[in-house]
Amino acid sequence: MSIELLLLMLLLGAFVGVMAGLLGIGGGLIVVPALVFLLPQAGIDPSITMNIALATSLSTIIVTSGSSAFNHLKLGNVDMFVVKWLMPGVVIGGFVGANVAEWIPSEYLPKVFGVIVLLLALQMLLSIKSTTERSMPSSGVTMGYGAGIGIISSLAGIGGGSLSVPFLNRHGVEMRKAVGSSSVCGCVIAISGMTGFILHGYSADNLPSYSVGYVYLPALAAIASTSMLTTKIGAKLATSLPTAALKKIFALFLMFVAGTMLL
Repeated sequence: MSIELLLLMLLLGAFVGVMAGLLGIGGGLIVVPALVFLLPQAGIDPSITMNIALATSLSTIIVTSGSSAFNHLKLGNVDMFVVKWLMPGVVIGGFVGANVAEWIPSEYLPKVFGVIVLLLALQMLLSIKSTTERSMPSSGVTMGYGAGIGIISSLAGIGGGSLSVPFLNRHGVEMRKAVGSSSVCGCVIAISGMTGFILHGYSADNLPSYSVGYVYLPALAAIASTSMLTTKIGAKLATSLPTAALKKIFALFLMFVAGTMLL
């Protein structure tokens, strides 16, 4: 990697850390499209760029979501019931999603990513003025939702915050606790999904140097080194901002990312 490319990835990591703490996302919604653009400049074969972007994104989420979760735990923003019952599902779903991504032609993966994110953005916008809340479903149903969140998150290279935050908020979990709980689950999704991508990547052709399966270590190191330092800023902002403002920021951010990947 050139010095310019390294600096861009360091800046990317700093921005990802703030957004992870603020919105409860692991940063994949930012990292994946950014890496799709940046990785070819590092000489990586375009035919495997999306797979490497997904796998590397998940690996950075382990650090980013872990740091964000730690900060939210200190601030009391984590609902342990939610974490307890979502966790088994997201572990299984994360690994399954990495296997499904291997079957989908690489040229279709960005479109799948964009459609998923656009639907999430529209759902969040519609929920801003809604006062209707449902109670949390049973533990078994919650685990089932967790599995679905894990599959889609791993398939899109994200930590699941864009799925779990709207789900939890709609079922009566206060926005700040939804963000904090999502950070904990996102770290687990990322570990499960990254493991699947590493196992599949070992048999891939044209892998770049310094990669473990589909995980590109130079990008991981650059993004993670700055993102883990800035999650505290986002977590403090999430505690001070009103719920409606958080929802608007979240929804507009998702729409921007979806448009980027679809267009």
